[in-house]
Amino acid sequence: MSPHWLYLAAAIAAEVLATSALKAAQGFTQLWPSVIVVVGYGVAFYCLSHSLQVIPMGVAYAIWSGVGLVLIGIVGWLLYGQIPDAAACAGMALIAAGVLVINLFSGTGQH
Repeated sequence: MSPHWLYLAAAIAAEVLATSALKAAQGFTQLWPSVIVVVGYGVAFYCLSHSLQVIPMGVAYAIWSGVGLVLIGIVGWLLYGQIPDAAACAGMALIAAGVLVINLFSGTGQH
């Protein structure tokens, strides 16, 4: 796997961590969750910028946002008891399908 794809994976992981901590930060009134938010988003954008040196911007952003959305939905369910309804699950499934279509069938993401 290319290092640029690893950077994209790290960007997604850091963004999911930061977004998960955002709720716990309670409007940036809680120190450690707030630190995780700021550092996590900084790492996410740093890694995303490195992935964009090779991966086309539209493809990288589609993957980042799509995978991130699904992972945040799972984190919200597991950590905060936010159970998605059928429409939310269907929407997340369609987004995940779109990411798969881009990766499997589009020549744009091939390097």
